[in-house]
Amino acid sequence: MRKWLPLLAVCMGTFMLLIDVTVVNVALPQMASSLHTSFSSLQWVVDAYALALAALVLGTGSLGDLTGHRQTYVGGLAVFAVSSLVCGLAPNAGLLITARLVQGAGAAAMFATTVALLTGSYSGRDRGTAFGMWGAVAGASAAVGPIIGGVLTQLVSWRWIFFVNLPVSAAAIALCLRVLPDEPRTGRAKVDVLGMAFFSAAAGELTYAMIRANDHHWLSRATLNLVAAAVLLLIGFVMVERRVAQPLFDLGLLRNKPFVGVLVSGIALNFAAFAGLTYVSIWLQSVLGMSPIESGLTGLPLSLATFVTSAGIGRRLHSSPPGKVIGIGLLLIGAGGLMGALFVHGGANWPALMPGYALIGVGVGLAIPISNAAAMDQVPPHRRGMASGSVRTMQQLGYAFGIALLGTVFAARARHVVAGDGLTNVAGIAHAVAGGQAPGLLAAAPPDGRVALDSTVHAAAVSGLQSVLALSGILGVLAGLAVLALMRSAPAPEHATIGQQPAPGPTVLPAADGPVLIKL
Repeated sequence: MRKWLPLLAVCMGTFMLLIDVTVVNVALPQMASSLHTSFSSLQWVVDAYALALAALVLGTGSLGDLTGHRQTYVGGLAVFAVSSLVCGLAPNAGLLITARLVQGAGAAAMFATTVALLTGSYSGRDRGTAFGMWGAVAGASAAVGPIIGGVLTQLVSWRWIFFVNLPVSAAAIALCLRVLPDEPRTGRAKVDVLGMAFFSAAAGELTYAMIRANDHHWLSRATLNLVAAAVLLLIGFVMVERRVAQPLFDLGLLRNKPFVGVLVSGIALNFAAFAGLTYVSIWLQSVLGMSPIESGLTGLPLSLATFVTSAGIGRRLHSSPPGKVIGIGLLLIGAGGLMGALFVHGGANWPALMPGYALIGVGVGLAIPISNAAAMDQVPPHRRGMASGSVRTMQQLGYAFGIALLGTVFAARARHVVAGDGLTNVAGIAHAVAGGQAPGLLAAAPPDGRVALDSTVHAAAVSGLQSVLALSGILGVLAGLAVLALMRSAPAPEHATIGQQPAPGPTVLPAADGPVLIKL
């Protein structure tokens, strides 16, 4: 059993960092009430973590090559633990958002070094088994995140979704220092600090523009200035990457249409399939009155459909054209979003979400397993690490951008409905609905106007959610068509036979230089 302790150390960190992507969703209404925060601040609680994780994964991988993978992983765990404590103690939204940003940086250091640590700890059949277990843990994290968040939020407090990280982090650090190999530093890689800075600033500025559009509208000077700044920062990133000896991202890969197709699928999949769940949770809890646990459990059809599809069909698709598999998966995700928009109307309740959730789950189960393999098969061997990291970066950016843009859409539709009912303080009511503060809004209303306001709140939330689901669905369909066109000539993955096959189940196998292939 001792030989599996390095796997346990790595899986503990992976489980925490991936759970923290989704665990916050069901706690948002309680956070909004406890911290008396605005809707924009609520979006940043989710986006700060996803943006930091997306922007720093590639760079922290290079840092691990320079300082040692164990040191980088343990350092990431320590940063993650301290920032989790600050998140749990945060007295206001500003400190919570800052701590979430730092937490994402720690998570990036962990996420970027897990493959190298497992590769250095195991060989032969043990390596295949280790990656299989790690892949299973990674997959389970996304599914159980909302449920764990719901249980902790309802039975204790939303703050415990962060406090629970402390004992796990402490145990993981102690285990890492004892069992993980202190491999020699390669010293070959250089951290593209300037590229990281430009890329992070561009992504953050664009996300900020989307969130600020809630208050200033898309065509306002404030919003347009933010978008222009994001464009300039992105141009700066391109200029840096063209001149640096060891770039964060090789721009030449963008001339490869199939690889671009994989990147498109990465950013679109998380946007279309998962970003809207934040606003579903707000609707379920603050408007329909469901508990955090009940809200988390409504996502089970999506998770089960994903697992059943991946386990039952995914293993038969590794020899199929990846563009067709990923494209069809995105089309199904888009269809699920559109189905949700069709069924969620009027006095709809949570069952209206189930058919669309199931369809989205099938699409995710088709698209995700083959994405990493497809990315690596489109690039030269020495670029496979960068390719795999780029896909993970796009997936987290898709989630961050989706939270920001869909929040703007939700608030705009809610504001339109409130204005149509002739109420005063239109913006305040709309933001309260979109920010999970509907119960407090109704409690503060005069008794004689509470029934009418309650009707408006329900109508505004349903309209906002319809728009969120519809936009997610449209993006999924468009991305599916784009992937089918871009990856039309992409061959079937060639890496399905790397390593030895462990027992049946999700298997994650390393390519020669470290990236991950998930085969189901």
